[in-house]
Amino acid sequence: MKYKSLLKRMATELTEPVTYYLDAEDDFIILNNLLDKNLKISFEGYQCLSCGQDVPIFAQGMCKKCYFESPQVGEWVMKPELSQAHLGIEDRDLSYEKSVQLQPHIVYLAKTGDVKVGVTRKLQVPYRWIDQGANEALAILETPNRFFAGQAEVLIKQHITDKTGWQKMLKGVQSDKDILQVREQTKKYLDDELLIFWLDDRQPVKITYPVIKHPEKVKSINLKKIPEFEAKLIGIKGQYLIFEDGSVFNVRNHSGYIVNLSF
Repeated sequence: MKYKSLLKRMATELTEPVTYYLDAEDDFIILNNLLDKNLKISFEGYQCLSCGQDVPIFAQGMCKKCYFESPQVGEWVMKPELSQAHLGIEDRDLSYEKSVQLQPHIVYLAKTGDVKVGVTRKLQVPYRWIDQGANEALAILETPNRFFAGQAEVLIKQHITDKTGWQKMLKGVQSDKDILQVREQTKKYLDDELLIFWLDDRQPVKITYPVIKHPEKVKSINLKKIPEFEAKLIGIKGQYLIFEDGSVFNVRNHSGYIVNLSF
């Protein structure tokens, strides 16, 4: 079968294991059904997810112009502590920034190889954890806006990484740390202003993925360098497709790419 797809983040559903979906023209593909089958991906062109033009993708599914102009990719997205909508200060589009920043946010711990700290909108739980390939995740604070969540993350990441160990995650390497014990250690890094948002009653969410076998080594596929490849799909984790030869393909990183998929 053959499909054309404008790549973007794979949609997910928290099942056991996680169910993955990929948009394909007027249809969608349940990727779990492709496990243990050969999958061919061929690069066909670009379509900016913001302006829709057929121009090279710069980052996050957008062309260079849109990336530096769109409110969806302001600096506060990667650095929540820079959020200023709660002060009425505009970065690129105050109306949009208020709609995103001024809603409940979760500060969390996740096992993605090592234990890491992160921030996400409450509406994005558990999808953000799935996208990072976390086998276990735990909400530790719920704040009324993105700024406070960012302030908490800044303090915590002085002691706990905020980076996803993507290679360890894909290899199935997991920290043996007890995430509840890490939560208690984390509490001492916060000041009283932030501790009012602390969550004591949450339990870890455990997540399993459709992986037949974790690779011993991983090599990342970049469609700009390898415009076509074919291999047997043996797993899906985070936003990655995992192939039998150790190749891994980050679907979300190729947002805005138009591809043909055949299997």
